[in-house]
This record gives sequence, structure tokens and C-alpha cells, in this order.
Amino acid sequence: MTKLAEDRVPVIIGVGQINDRPDNLADGLDSIGLMLAALQIAEKDSGTDVLSKLDWLGVEDQMTFPNPAHHLDLAKQLPRIPREVVRTYDPSGDGPMGLLNEAANLIAAGRISVAATTGGEAFRTASKRAQEERDKNPGAAKADLMAEASAAIALPHAKPYGLISPSEIYPLYEQATRAAWGQTLEKAQAETGAIWAGNSRVAAANPHAWLRKETSAQEIIEPTADNRMINYPYTKLMVANPSINQGAAVIVTSLAMAKKLGVAEDRIVYVGHGAKAYEIDDYLRRENFTESKSMAMSINKTLEFNGVTAKDLDHVELYSCFPCVPKMARRILDWPLDKPHSVYGGLTFGGAPVGNCMTHAACAMVDKLRADHRDAKGLIFANGGFASHSHTILLSRQPGKDADKVVDYDCQALADATRGPAPELIERYEGPAMIESFCMPYGRKGAPAYAAVVARTPKGDRFLAHVPGDDEAMLKFLAGSEGEPVGTSGMAVRMEDGRQRWTR
Repeated sequence: MTKLAEDRVPVIIGVGQINDRPDNLADGLDSIGLMLAALQIAEKDSGTDVLSKLDWLGVEDQMTFPNPAHHLDLAKQLPRIPREVVRTYDPSGDGPMGLLNEAANLIAAGRISVAATTGGEAFRTASKRAQEERDKNPGAAKADLMAEASAAIALPHAKPYGLISPSEIYPLYEQATRAAWGQTLEKAQAETGAIWAGNSRVAAANPHAWLRKETSAQEIIEPTADNRMINYPYTKLMVANPSINQGAAVIVTSLAMAKKLGVAEDRIVYVGHGAKAYEIDDYLRRENFTESKSMAMSINKTLEFNGVTAKDLDHVELYSCFPCVPKMARRILDWPLDKPHSVYGGLTFGGAPVGNCMTHAACAMVDKLRADHRDAKGLIFANGGFASHSHTILLSRQPGKDADKVVDYDCQALADATRGPAPELIERYEGPAMIESFCMPYGRKGAPAYAAVVARTPKGDRFLAHVPGDDEAMLKFLAGSEGEPVGTSGMAVRMEDGRQRWTR
């Protein structure tokens, strides 16, 4: 076996997580404070003075305390400002794996020896401070950071139909995949319940999880006053929980540097090769809502780059903002339903600091691998946007295939080559059509507010149609009163208030 160039083998030597729960929320840490605290915890975990040696710092973008220079402000608070400080282009769930992969490749290329990645969000603190400002100025408008961010990137042709936020768009994949896999609603919900109940068990045993209460599948599936329906068929306990103050950090060095610093062998976790690929941002111009070619390419190429199969994996983290995502990912891996799908508790129970969730997952994966057998391997799949961005990476106790080599993680061209043609998106259509998918948001009183139908004409063109909240018969039909609505026929009729109407 060829001897490894240890100065070019990337390894993780320290991880840090923080949950900030002050008695007075307004006194809580802001995003930079959470990142700095997480980095300091990671340094302590490494057992050595390492922050003063950073060559490179990668920061996940954050939204709770808007500041385009927050990564630079953070760097100034370190013992030494790293030579290079970068941040992700926006707070997207795939960002942390991109930063980790980049740090690993820079080490493998011999450009750096010590790196750190970090991120943090302080929604609870930001909300409390905003409330105090409103109390001082009663006329001030209430800010909703998530809603504002979603509205800023909403598609102009989708916005009139209420397709704006992730909770309205991910159900398009949920309905379509359920129908494509031949599942009844009951079977699909049971699958979600099993995955999410497993995530809650993981979180209950994870001291760094935000919600540490084991929850049964039935409690997760059943709509109640405390677990209201958000967007059919997703209840509150099925979706990401951003109401947190959380930060996390990972310290990466070369194997040679780790040894020089005196890091014990059983504390070292190897960073394997990763792969990324993206879907087109306009989700209405994608090929379908039943699969993600970028997800499949990202996962499969990561396995290939590391010379492993899914059966070699001991642990996985399958991004869990909404159930359709880990459901699609587990089918690519053929991951058993009864095995954990998360090592940190997922975005509902572990916590959802917007783009930084997978830094927490990486920290938890390191802890899991350190406690496991000598050849343990863990795969982390990250998702960003509206099922738009996929980035996967492998961590392991032992060096893997080509551990000291740079591997190009950009697999976009390969993913694009597997795509079929996307249907034509048209703005106006009247006549018979078929339901391709739909979303149906619920109000706080437990009734559907409206529905947005994605439909296909007999020619195969795609268009949007609206179902108003007072069309109880159609909303009941979409909720499965007569079986699976996806694939059924209906009619698009005249424009009403700039929107086409869907009826039977």
C-alpha cells in the first residue's frame, strides 16, 4: 500500500456546539457570539491551542443578525486573523458541507494546514430584541426574517399562487413521490412517522439537541392543537424548527499537523471525498417532482470517490427539513427504515439554525465515529434551497481511498447529463388537464387556506392553478377523500384575480 503524504490528509481534530438559552432572551448571544463560542469549544475539544494557527476560516452565512461582513468581524475576534476568510453565498443547508469539502481539498492540495468551519443563528434572541423595539415603538412593523427571505427569492410566476416559502414548495415533492412510489397516504405518513420518531430518539440522547423529548410516530403524524397541520400532509412536528439559538464549529488540519499538535489517534476523524450537484433554481422548470438527479449524483459519486458502498456505512445524516428529502435520499442508498436517519436529531428535534444544520450534524458524526469501531464510516447528505442544492461527504475513522488527493467535488455536468427534458411552463391555459402535484397550506384554526395545483395539459405542458379556501369539496378531494388526487383529471378555467382556477 502506498504511503500517504500525511501533510495532505485532511482530518477533523475538534468539534464544538452551543445551545444558548439565557433566562432573558434579549441577553442571548448574537450569531457571531454563537460562532465564536462554538470555535472555542471546538478548540477545547481538540486539546490544543489551534485557533491561533488557523490558515483558513469558512463561515456559513446567517440571517438573524444581517451583516455582509460578519465573517470578517468574527475573524477579528480570533487570536489571529486567518490568511483567508470566506463565507457561503447565502444561508443554504448545503453550505457547511461545501465549506468542509473545500477545507479538506485545500489541505490535500498543500495550500493550508489548519482550517475551521462555523456557523450560528440566534432566532430567539433576534425575535426578543425585535419585540422589545416594537414595545418602545408601537407603530413599528413586525419583522419575519424567514418570510422576508422567502419573499425575496419567490418566483414571480409562482408567487400569485401562494408558492413562496419552503413549507409550500416541498409538499410538491411529497405529493408527487407518494404517488410515484405507489404509496397510500397512510403508508407515506407511516414512513414519515418512523423516520421522525427515530430522529426524536437520537435527539433525546444527544446533549446538544434543541428538543430532547422522544416522540412517537403517532404523535408526529396526528394533527392536534399543539401539532397543527402546516401544509398537507405535514404537521408542525414534521418540519424544521428554526426557533433556536445554536452555533457549531469544526476544526480541520492535516494529519501531519494533528500529530505535531499531539492529538490522540482515537480523537482523529478523516474527511473523505464529497460531491455536489444542483437543480435549476426555478423548481417549476424542473423535469419532475418525483426525484432529484442532483441528489442521486451527489450521494452516488461520494460513495464512488471513497470506494465504498451504502452497505459499508455505519451512520448517515439525511437532511430532514421536510420528510420528502430523507425519503428520496434513503431510496438512493436503500437505507433501512428501522435504522437511524440522523446522528444529531434532525431539523425538527436537533434544531434548524437555517443553513448551519449540517455543521451540527458533522459535530455529532465525529462524536459518533470516535465512539464507534475502528473502521466506522458516516455519510452526511445536505440539501439546500427548494430541493435545489445537494452536497454529500464521507467521514471515517480510517483514511479512505486517495485520502491525500484532491478530488473535484463539482459533479454538475454529470448530473445534467442524466436529465430528461423539462415540460414547457405556460402561464395561461383553459381546458382539461391532470394534477401533477399540489400544495395545501393550513391556517391556525386547522382548515386549508387554499391550494396551489401544478397541472399538465394533454400536450404535457405545465401550468399553475388556484383552489380558493371556500371550495371545500376540492380541498377535501385533495386531502385524499376519494384516494390519491395526483394523476387525476380536472379542468383549468378562466383567470380570476390573475390566477387560473382548478375545478373538476
